[in-house]
Amino acid sequence: MAAPTRMSAPPPPPQHTHALGASRLRKSWQVNGPLGILLWPLARMYAAIAATHRALYRSGILPPVRLPVPVIVVGNVTVGGGGKTPTVVEIGAHLLARGYQVGIVSRGYGRSSVDCIEVQPQDSAGRSGDEPVLLRRKLGVPVFVHARRATAAQALLARYSDTQVIVCDDGLQHYGLYRDIEVCVMDAQGLGNGKLLPAGPLRQHWPRALLSRAGQRADATLELHTAGTAQSGAFNARRTLAAQLVDAQGHVCTWETLRQSPRPIVAVAAIAQPEAFFSMLQEQGLHLAQTLALPDHDDFAGFARWSSGFPPHAVLLCTEKDAAKLWPLHPQALAVGLEQHSEPAFFQALDALLAGIGAQSAGP
Repeated sequence: MAAPTRMSAPPPPPQHTHALGASRLRKSWQVNGPLGILLWPLARMYAAIAATHRALYRSGILPPVRLPVPVIVVGNVTVGGGGKTPTVVEIGAHLLARGYQVGIVSRGYGRSSVDCIEVQPQDSAGRSGDEPVLLRRKLGVPVFVHARRATAAQALLARYSDTQVIVCDDGLQHYGLYRDIEVCVMDAQGLGNGKLLPAGPLRQHWPRALLSRAGQRADATLELHTAGTAQSGAFNARRTLAAQLVDAQGHVCTWETLRQSPRPIVAVAAIAQPEAFFSMLQEQGLHLAQTLALPDHDDFAGFARWSSGFPPHAVLLCTEKDAAKLWPLHPQALAVGLEQHSEPAFFQALDALLAGIGAQSAGP
């Protein structure tokens, strides 16, 4: 009898060229290499545009909109992947547990519409944006989206007048909405090579020049490190994958079930740092037959073509953010939730800041 032939794994579907290019650029941002030198003139142009933008608000030519309730802006000073949305979820859950009426506003990046709209739980990512849909489903609070965040916040308050705190998903560099508290989120990449875009990962230098007209104050800024690398004066958070995975019908699967399954496992991610997601899956003891990294906020328009190269009967895993786009195409895909756990001192500082601006009297 002839010896059995060892079957090789089918080749993975090609990664999106934009995703590969973004990965190479991100790696270059961690060092002071030749690419950074080449891109330095563009970084100077970026700095000039950003300075002009700040000057318009600093001079009062563009006045920020101040709301009658406290506003917490969660963002970062680097490009994508810092953990802004998990931080918004964690802050929202904390405020809800304390009895506050919470609303969330977002730009709604990647959506096809331009109107100011309220996000509904059944919305598609195309209508509302993938992150706003995720926030609406996880927290169950009003979520409004618009490119001008102040417009979204005003619409939210007009419809939900009992709202006591508004949390803004992203927006440290968008000064049209006056903020009372800022949370700057940083991940393991830190500040990289310390250069501005596109020579480095920075949207603005850190420490930054504060814009007081927009409410920025050093004593009202909390720095949160999601990789446990906080320096003195900052706070730490850790991130873990949720204990259970769920498909579009609400069927639940555990990690142990996946580890024992004979079916091949394929993971797909359209986030800023897909490799981090794949690594966390492998840390759960999973063998990934294939991975597919797509650009952040990809619309999965090419999924049918890519999935033709997946192993037969594969189990497909995706992030919670991607589920809103993937489930209409593949409802059996298992969404993997990301849970963030910030240290108690972070919430103590947040509560103290809220109390200091009078939110405590409006709360429970």
